Amino acid sequence: MYQKIVDRLESEMADIVSQFEDQLKSIHTGRASTALIEDIKVSSYGSMMPLKQVATISVPEANVILISPWDISQKNSILSALKNSDINVSPSDDGKNIRLVFPPMTEQRREELKKLVKTKGEEARVALRNLREDAWREVTKMEKSKEITVDDKYEAEKTLNKQISNHNANIEAISNTKYLQLDNI
Repeated sequence: MYQKIVDRLESEMADIVSQFEDQLKSIHTGRASTALIEDIKVSSYGSMMPLKQVATISVPEANVILISPWDISQKNSILSALKNSDINVSPSDDGKNIRLVFPPMTEQRREELKKLVKTKGEEARVALRNLREDAWREVTKMEKSKEITVDDKYEAEKTLNKQISNHNANIEAISNTKYLQLDNI
């Protein structure tokens, strides 16, 4: 009976870890990457679309991202979206393409990014704990209403603890990978 709760929780926890991983992709680690900008929303023909759906994005040099709009009339809305984003790089317009030139990483910026990774990791862990706590409340309610036995309750607790431990380890591994990327710039 409690297995439905455990299965649902596993899916929700995996989603949180995946979202955390996606958040870290947008953190610049010294080398320009299309992942930094491809999901920035651009106003295109009356709707908001990801940049990757209105332009070709490439990395011709290690610190440069080149954006080639498919429709040149969309260039101004792309420029506006880039300026309003949180990438902290000023776009330059050469008439046909847009270039983003990333400055070399400073030690101060590296430390700021490490703090950001740590903060995002802690936010993900808090979200996992909140999910686990909600699931535990459901399990204890089921036990109080005699839907499951006391033994089932404690078996569910073991399973919930194992799940959160596994997902916390995943978050830690993802964070450590990002720290290594930041250190090797």
